[in-house]
Amino acid sequence: MNSQKPWLKNYLEGVPHEMDLAGHSSIVELLEESFKKYPDRIALESMGHKIRYRQLDILSQDFAAYLQTLGLEAGSRIAIMFPNVPQYIIAMLGTLRAGFAVVNINPLYTARELEHQLRDSGATILVILENFAHVYQEIANQALVKKVIVSSLGETLGPKGVIINLVARHIKKLVRQWSFPCIKLNQALKIGSGHGFSKPNLGLEDIAFLQYTGGTTGISKGAVLLHRNILANIIQIESWLEPALQHRHLQQLVFLCALPMTHIFALTACGLLGMRKGAKLILVANPRDITGFIKLLMKHPDINIFPGVNTLFHALIHRPEFKAVKLPNLLVTIGGGMAVQKKTADLWHKLTGVPIAQGYGLSETSPVVCVNTPFIKEFTGSIGMPVPSTDVVILDDDGVEVPFGTPGEICIKGPQVMAGYWNRPEETGQFITPEGYFKSGDIGIMNSEGYVQIVDRKKDMIVVAGFKVFPNEIEEVISLMPGVRECAVIGLPHRKLGEIVKAYIVKDKTDLTEAQVIQFCKEQLPSYKRPRKIAFIDEMPKSNVGKIVRRHLRG
Repeated sequence: MNSQKPWLKNYLEGVPHEMDLAGHSSIVELLEESFKKYPDRIALESMGHKIRYRQLDILSQDFAAYLQTLGLEAGSRIAIMFPNVPQYIIAMLGTLRAGFAVVNINPLYTARELEHQLRDSGATILVILENFAHVYQEIANQALVKKVIVSSLGETLGPKGVIINLVARHIKKLVRQWSFPCIKLNQALKIGSGHGFSKPNLGLEDIAFLQYTGGTTGISKGAVLLHRNILANIIQIESWLEPALQHRHLQQLVFLCALPMTHIFALTACGLLGMRKGAKLILVANPRDITGFIKLLMKHPDINIFPGVNTLFHALIHRPEFKAVKLPNLLVTIGGGMAVQKKTADLWHKLTGVPIAQGYGLSETSPVVCVNTPFIKEFTGSIGMPVPSTDVVILDDDGVEVPFGTPGEICIKGPQVMAGYWNRPEETGQFITPEGYFKSGDIGIMNSEGYVQIVDRKKDMIVVAGFKVFPNEIEEVISLMPGVRECAVIGLPHRKLGEIVKAYIVKDKTDLTEAQVIQFCKEQLPSYKRPRKIAFIDEMPKSNVGKIVRRHLRG
C-alpha cells in the first residue's frame, strides 16, 4: 500500500531497510546462542542476588525437562503468573525450550480475569508465585488446569531467599492462606534435572506466546505470536538500537526491567532483547514501591537502557529523593505502553540528561511498530517511524489511505504482526485486512517524512456536537496546570450535544478547585473541547503496567 515509505530516507546509517531472519529457526535457538557465548556473564539480578547465563541455561532446561515428563500434547499452553523475578524467566524460557507456548498472566489479575484467561487459552499447567495463590484458590475447584506449580519469592535467590521468604510471609504478610494440590518449583526442577531433556523440533511457525490484550476496551483476547513474530521484533529493535551502541565499548549492557515482563513491551524490549545481547537484566518485582525503586536506582549507576511508561516516569520525577539518583551510563530511555506527556518528558530530560525516545506497539505486533531513533536530542511528541520491514499506513473508515497530515487509523504490516486472535477467526478477519494490514484501533497522523504521531484510541474519541475530540489532547493541556498530578478524560452522553467532556483529576494541591480548572481550560481550549464536568478522585484506575484505564471511569 505505502509504496512511498518516506521514513526510509531518515534511517540512521547502518540500520537495514529490510530484516533478515535467515539462520534462525526459533527464539530458543537465538537465546541458546547467548547461553553458549556468555556463560560467565551475570544474566539476572534480583533483590541483590545474581544468576549467571550458565545457571539460567541449566535451570530453564531443567524446567523444560520437567514439563516433558508430564505427557503434554504438542502445542500445549503453559500459563505463567509472576512479577519480575528469576522464576518468571526460568519458566518462560523452559516452556519455550520444551516446545510449548507461554500464556503470560498479569499477576494483579482477579480470580474472574484469571479464570477467563485459563479457560480461553486452554492452558494445561499454571506456574504461579505463592503471593497470588489465593487468587487461584477461588477457582481451584473448577479443575481448569491439570497441574499447578507454585514458587516462593525467595526460591531462586540462594541463602538470602530464606530471609526474603520469612519477611514476605510473616512480616510483610504478602502471602495469604491457600491450599490446593500442587508441586513446588524446586521439586519440579529437581525432577527435570534427573530426567534429562530432549530437544524438540521447533520452527518459525510454531506458537511462542498467547499474549492477551490489556482488555482496556473490553474482553481480553489472546494474540497468537509465533516464534517468527517475536524473533523478527527482537532483531528489528536490535538493529534499531545498534547505532547507539556501536561506539560505546561497553563490556556488558545493563537493562532495567521495571515493567512487568508478562506485558509484551517489557517481554520483548527488555527480557528477550536483553538476553539476546548478553545483557544483565535488573529485575524490579514491584515498581509500584517507588521508595524501594529509587533505592535500587541509587545502587545502579550502571543502567544503560531504561524502558518505562509515562506513569512510572511521572511517579519518579515527582519524588524529591529522585534528584539524588545519578544515571551517568544511561544511553536510552524508551517510553511506550501509553502516550508520554511532554511535561513529564521534559522534566525527565532535565533530571537525567537523557530524553525519552517514544515508541509505539501493541500485543498484536510483538510489540514494536514505530520508535524514535536513540539519538534524539529532545522529546519529539511523535512515536518515531516504522522499524525495518514494517509498513504503516493511515486509513480512513472506508479503508482508503489518507493524505499526509490527516488523522486516520494506524494500520500495520510486517513480520511482527500476529497470526491472529486465539480461537476467534471472525475477530481476526475484522482486524486484519485482506492485504495483511493489522487495524490497530489507534488514530494517528503521518507527516511527509514518515514520522507518526498518535492522536488517541479510536474507541475513546468523543464527538461533541459533531466535532471530534481526542482525550489525549485535553489530558495533555490539563496536566500542564499547576496542582494537577494526573488526569483522564472521557465522554458522557448528552441529550443535545451527543456527548460532553468530563475530566477526572488527581490533585497535587488540596486547594485546587473545579472553577480554577474550568477557567484554565477556557484559556487553553475551544469551547467544544472544554470539560463540562470535573471530578476530583484519590487515584486513577490503572492496568498492571500503569496505563490509565478510561473504561473504569465510565463505570
